[in-house]
Amino acid sequence: MPDPTAGQGEVLVRVTASAVNRADIMQRMGFYPPPEGAPEYPGLEIAGTIIALGPEVTGWNVGDEVCALLGGGGYAEQVAVHHSLLLPVPKGVELRDAAALPEVACTVWSNVFMLAGLKKGERFLVHGGGSGIGTMAVQLAHAHGARVACTVGTEEKAERCRELGADVRINYRTEDFVEFGQFDVILDNMGAKYLDRNVTALTNGGRLVVIGLQGGARAELDLGRLLMKRASVHATSLRARPLQERAAIVASVRENVWPLIESGEVRPIVDRVLPMEKAAEAHQIMENSGHFGKIILENGHHE
Repeated sequence: MPDPTAGQGEVLVRVTASAVNRADIMQRMGFYPPPEGAPEYPGLEIAGTIIALGPEVTGWNVGDEVCALLGGGGYAEQVAVHHSLLLPVPKGVELRDAAALPEVACTVWSNVFMLAGLKKGERFLVHGGGSGIGTMAVQLAHAHGARVACTVGTEEKAERCRELGADVRINYRTEDFVEFGQFDVILDNMGAKYLDRNVTALTNGGRLVVIGLQGGARAELDLGRLLMKRASVHATSLRARPLQERAAIVASVRENVWPLIESGEVRPIVDRVLPMEKAAEAHQIMENSGHFGKIILENGHHE
């Protein structure tokens, strides 16, 4: 691919590392095309060093170490990204590991806190506690004083989620999360397969946020039960939002999440680091759920 150039309001970043997300797999399979204007190759987040500034960029300089939220194109050596989607690398975090932060931090913060309004003392459930989203959601909810539950597929992942702050760990292979009480906020990546049980598991005034369709896209929703509970169901995606909305989320993450990372209360959970050339292997690992936290793809150059 030709090297990108920094357009108006953009910076050019030399990519140290990117990270793998379920959306990359969906895109590879043809189910999740990139938004208009984004590169056709995958990668929703990167960390690296600014090497050029486009017109009308303020607040950033060549040489700054940054991580960034992308609409696509992170599996690369260079990316052009709007300056409003940049985040400084948090103090205490290696540049490479910072690639594991933008997508999960923005997804969890925007959905669990900005949209669903999770509060201290409320009960929170995240499906797939061992995923990149799950490990960030457990940590952030715990840091905000929620009572945290998660579903996992192995006892090893259950123990590691406990260490991150999950009070209740539910093995989805042998247990039904509905039997573990009512939840104020549920973050769901399964979609259709879990919809009915998710609604059953909501408390009065509960909020279900669907961010993935691993269990299918079509299901029947009992509106009567939803009305009786005065509950709500939200379905959101981050990637397709207008630039202004994504920029507002990034700014809120910088204000609210970055201090928790810099204090060490929340941290990037990195399962493994692979060379960028092994992206296919990384996808296989994720498809087999053979990871805990994030899989990072690193470029070969080192400063």
